[in-house]
Amino acid sequence: MRVLISGSSGLIGTALVEALRAAGRTPVRLLRSGGRGHADDRFWDPGSGELAEDTLVDIDAVVHLAGEPIADRRWSETQKTRILESRTKTTTLLANAIAGAQNPPSVFLSGSAIGFYGDRGDETLNETSAAGEGFLADVVRAWEQAAAPARESTRLAFLRTGVVLAPDGGALKAQLPFFKLGIGGRIGDGRQWLSWISIQDMVQAIIWLLDNDLSGPVNMTAPNPVTNAEFTKTLGAVLGRPTILPTPKAVMCAKFGRELTEQLLYASQRVEPAALLAGGFEFRWPDLAAALRSILNKPQRV
Repeated sequence: MRVLISGSSGLIGTALVEALRAAGRTPVRLLRSGGRGHADDRFWDPGSGELAEDTLVDIDAVVHLAGEPIADRRWSETQKTRILESRTKTTTLLANAIAGAQNPPSVFLSGSAIGFYGDRGDETLNETSAAGEGFLADVVRAWEQAAAPARESTRLAFLRTGVVLAPDGGALKAQLPFFKLGIGGRIGDGRQWLSWISIQDMVQAIIWLLDNDLSGPVNMTAPNPVTNAEFTKTLGAVLGRPTILPTPKAVMCAKFGRELTEQLLYASQRVEPAALLAGGFEFRWPDLAAALRSILNKPQRV
């Protein structure tokens, strides 16, 4: 199976390329025009809407992961537009290409996020739950709608991704220096729910979705979400460091801005991966402590 991947240099994309090769598949990277790649790579210019006519030739599946990082910068109006359009324009470009292809790929796995659900307190959320409110929820709705043209030509599934735990990127990488120094702590009162997934399960679930007949939204989260306080306590225990210093909301707002802080760091999303579980996917790391020990190479103490 030849799998075209956008966003192949990102946290998930890099791990997916390696995992596909290990599984005997052939990853084909979709890179920006003008970049340097291998002979098998394909190129595009999403800013100008350019996608070569032969991009989908001999491609069996497409995994679309490209998009502006959500939390790298404060949310100015310019940055919010960049976040939205980096998702909708690229998705529309790929979806239209798939819809018009003479021999379209058999499956299109399009990036998405659990930000779709908004801030929902203690409510348990699955793929049938309604959309929430706020900027992130609006972005995800538009993002998923942009993929709609592909639905007539191929199986379409949305990767509604939670917090991906990996040692070399994402939220965990940003937190580790503070926790290793013993100055990491919960955010606010810590009661907000955090829906997470290990990078290993994330890429294996993507590969599983290539072969299994699921379509529509698929929550890419582990089956055991935790509160921020529980996550903090567990990470501290795995590292053998104290976690007694909470981070006040005012500090987070000063660093990231109020809107980003409230919608990303304080939003409560208790998400269950109902579609994956019903389909028979088996998580290797469903438990947070075990997942963190594996990611950080910390064997369990006996």
